[in-house]
Amino acid sequence: MVASPESVQFVLDTCRLAAQANLDAAARRGRMISLDHGAADELMITADLHGNRLNFQRLLQIADLDAYPGRHLVVQEVCHGGPGYPHNAGCMSHLLLEDVMAMKVAYPERFHFLLSNHELAEVTDLPIAKAGKMLNLQFRAGLSVMYGEAAGQVRQGYLGFLSSCPLAIRLANGVFVSHGSPAKVLEEGFDADVFQREGRPEDLQAGGEVYRLVWGRDFRAENAAAFARVVDASVLIHGHEPCDQGFQAPNDIQVILDCCHRNGCYVIVPVAEPTTHQHVVQSIRRLYDTDHVQS
Repeated sequence: MVASPESVQFVLDTCRLAAQANLDAAARRGRMISLDHGAADELMITADLHGNRLNFQRLLQIADLDAYPGRHLVVQEVCHGGPGYPHNAGCMSHLLLEDVMAMKVAYPERFHFLLSNHELAEVTDLPIAKAGKMLNLQFRAGLSVMYGEAAGQVRQGYLGFLSSCPLAIRLANGVFVSHGSPAKVLEEGFDADVFQREGRPEDLQAGGEVYRLVWGRDFRAENAAAFARVVDASVLIHGHEPCDQGFQAPNDIQVILDCCHRNGCYVIVPVAEPTTHQHVVQSIRRLYDTDHVQS
């Protein structure tokens, strides 16, 4: 059954309010969220969800933002993947995007969603194929199942939200969170001004700095060190890379998290207290087993 006009309007209103909350966040500096002790006590960092609403609900349960008023939560990459509509009629991951926007409206200062590569692909109409399926087409097909003739209007609402999302989060203790790790920073550099400027289309296209940030998977130690110098960080935390065990620590600067499966992991780190790479790794926990993943 296609959603009612009232339901469509509710979604459009949520898109608009969530986008405005992104832009109005007190901790926003350009396209970065900058957190110090005055803004937050700790940050719960999660990564790729790809349509997994069960894992998202589990993350919200663990985060318990009402019980921990000093805690912020960051989520990444929800579009494309997860369950589909019956008869292969389309992808249902758009519903998780709506869940994310609802959380942004409910907790405008403490819930953050980072622009990720699959969301950038929706914004720029960049085709992504996986397992013989065009993920963008599956996403749009799912919208048509739910919203019928209003699907295009709803999608434009989504894009308004996604275009407003921050690119990174910087903590006062030197922890830096972004979806990916740009390639060849050591060889080619990286223009950190991208975190301050708004609305430059060339940044979003292949070779542009936003594109490099969200699509990059260069986890060489020397490249990590070069990127850390550019963004003035001591620890880099990313998503983007599939991790069967829910996390990886490819070098002594970077940590990679993955939240889209049963072994999905998250980490809670202080905002201002000095924190090392080793401490971050030792603090990683699994969604369904809250013991530390490493002793």
